[in-house]
Amino acid sequence: MGTHIWEWLDGVPLRTEVAETFGMWAVMPFVLLIAGRYFGVTLTQSTAVVHNLRRRTIQWADIQAILIEPFQGTRTVVIYEADGRRTRLRAPITGFLSWDSGFDEKFQTIGTWWLEHRGPGWAPVPPPRASGKGPSAPRDPFAPPA
Repeated sequence: MGTHIWEWLDGVPLRTEVAETFGMWAVMPFVLLIAGRYFGVTLTQSTAVVHNLRRRTIQWADIQAILIEPFQGTRTVVIYEADGRRTRLRAPITGFLSWDSGFDEKFQTIGTWWLEHRGPGWAPVPPPRASGKGPSAPRDPFAPPA
């Protein structure tokens, strides 16, 4: 692609497929910017509605932990459910190229909302035993010290 751009700068006309590819890459940041508005989480009284590629609704009582984890050079929020399922939120996210100064505050807001709305009958589910293939489920960072 770089060679074709240099040829174009020298006055050689671009071939159609190169022009189409270049146009696609030029439009992609705008598509991602618009799509990024729909990622995140909506907090309701009884659920967390996760807006990723697919929308998911998670009951507060089913959540066991909400943690910050590193992912591909960024820090993301991950929701751990009682059945062992992990859901990584696409927003909030912070990293080198997309620094979010309010990331920690957003994480605390989600965690506090969960603590206040998970219900009086909520009880932690014991983490599954590690089978030697990886770490067991994480400890709840919002739980009181044992």
